[in-house]
Amino acid sequence: MMKKTVFSIFIVVFLLAGCGAKSSGQVTTGEIGVIRDDNFGGTYINETLESFGELGFDFGDSVDFAFDNGVAFEDVPYYSGYYGSMGDLMLACPQGYEHVIIARKYGGSTWEEFHMTPSSKVIVTLNEKGKYLETEEVYNLTYSDVRNDYPSDEVFANYREVKGGKLMPGLFYRSASPCNNEHNRAPYANGLIEESGIRLVLNLSDTKEEYDDYKSLPDFSSFYYDGLCEEGKILFMDLGANYSDPSYQKAVSEALLTATASDGPILFHCVEGKDRTGFVSVLILSLADADYDEIISDYMITFSNYYGITKESEPERYDVIKADADGFLYYLCGAEKGTPMEELDFHQGAENYLRQGGLSDEEIQKVSAFLRGE
Repeated sequence: MMKKTVFSIFIVVFLLAGCGAKSSGQVTTGEIGVIRDDNFGGTYINETLESFGELGFDFGDSVDFAFDNGVAFEDVPYYSGYYGSMGDLMLACPQGYEHVIIARKYGGSTWEEFHMTPSSKVIVTLNEKGKYLETEEVYNLTYSDVRNDYPSDEVFANYREVKGGKLMPGLFYRSASPCNNEHNRAPYANGLIEESGIRLVLNLSDTKEEYDDYKSLPDFSSFYYDGLCEEGKILFMDLGANYSDPSYQKAVSEALLTATASDGPILFHCVEGKDRTGFVSVLILSLADADYDEIISDYMITFSNYYGITKESEPERYDVIKADADGFLYYLCGAEKGTPMEELDFHQGAENYLRQGGLSDEEIQKVSAFLRGE
């Protein structure tokens, strides 16, 4: 169990540790700096993935870490991605990251939580080798950024119409980013939204300034998307990963209300079209009276697209990943984990989410009617 406390042993380590990786056989970073993650507010340690591995840390290990302000944790898993349940603390280095990060899954900013400053220091020490290796192996997923490794543009761009319940056909689409090309998917997503005639975009992940940076790159070719931007048809929402955060709730609720003024079709996306996009899709489908199977089907298409995971091909991984969508629904409904899904009222839970996001009952009904095409 992780404990937040001040450990005197770490104080001794801070006094005695040098810059080397090991002391008397102990695997440790020594005292090093931290860097703020500007996207989600996580806390990078100033050690690259490669050098961290050279020190003796491997995915699946248990680690301890202590900051120079006295905040310390024991027995924290080190993973290759954001694994576990909502709010779980971990050390991670997801695919495409250069540095190892201290973060909470779908949680708030660890930089703020731990009171970090640019001059803060941390020591990371090996607690137990391979303690979380089984979890790491179940969750560990990587995908290709090469178009020819996928059967279609739609699969590569994780692009599809959102369908289920009473949701009006052709109203909402979801995808990987049509403007951020870090995974080589933007040109394909851009072409697909043009084919679909998208007229409004909820950009869940970027600021306008970040978009302008993408636009200035030599490989930028998202011209249809840029045309929508010029028309004022892109909402730049700059969401983090914590869907329980009041600012997140407010932004999503207001965006759905704004969407009611559009004739559609409407696209919503983040970077991969996976986590933030996945939650918003669960919310929309819940409001549209989709049933559990419809919601899960939509959510799991992403993992079939990226990793080839289906209930038939990899049932254990399928169930582990599905638990994230279950977590969304438990949160919406204010229910305990493990509550039978048939006992939950998804629609009422989604309405409560919008209410917590600041919408009035009249505005909530307006959103629900819009989704049904009424």
